[in-house]
Amino acid sequence: MFKFPQDRLPVALILSVSLMDFYLYFTQGNLGLLAGYWLLLLIPKGKICAWNHHHQHTHTFRTRSLNRLLEFFYALHTGVTTNLWVLHHVLGHHHHYLDQQVDQSRWKRDCGTPMGELEYTCTVAATAYYRGFLVGKRYPKPQKDFILFGVLTLLAVVALVYYKPLPALLLFVLPMVCGLLLTSWATYEHHAGLDTANEMEASFNNLHRWYNVFTGNLGYHTAHHYRQGVHWSKLPALHEQIRHQIPAHLIRESWV
Repeated sequence: MFKFPQDRLPVALILSVSLMDFYLYFTQGNLGLLAGYWLLLLIPKGKICAWNHHHQHTHTFRTRSLNRLLEFFYALHTGVTTNLWVLHHVLGHHHHYLDQQVDQSRWKRDCGTPMGELEYTCTVAATAYYRGFLVGKRYPKPQKDFILFGVLTLLAVVALVYYKPLPALLLFVLPMVCGLLLTSWATYEHHAGLDTANEMEASFNNLHRWYNVFTGNLGYHTAHHYRQGVHWSKLPALHEQIRHQIPAHLIRESWV
């Protein structure tokens, strides 16, 4: 079922959160409690974005149907539907991150000056689906699923909102919007300010243990770009192989 056994625990935890979301949706009408739940899980659900990112690089399951089902629950947590990051991130950003004129997550304005964190976050989040769609013009097969399952997810969310508007807003809609914003914000520190053609000098790395526990080793970012298809569990070992090529100022240790 799983391609890599290391995915079992994070998927179990994430689906447990989904189960709790739907339990509260169908049983709870106390809006104060639901609002508190949304705020309490704002950061934990933000961490789910990292696992969705990993899944879109290397699918979690061996069967297509299970991957599509998992992506539906990921979308409700993160605002990122099936194949959006495949197009925008895997086939877009990873191919273009050294060129700020075409990078789908570019941290420079069109005039060449750097954006601040807030401007970058809002720009990347607001343009994510459009830029992903544009990349998809060159990749019709993943774009087909991007459109199909994006529409199905939208219809499901509309149905949830129609049936119970305010619980749906607090349990699904707001987490999706916040998830997309948090995803965009988190990527700012990966490359912002590093204007170089050398891939070993183009990413900041965060080696703090707990940061990498909660994000699935996303802090080993140079290694991730060096071989983007490597499973998240193997990134620390890959990092050690190339560490001597990474400048010391690009290695940090922060739990945030």
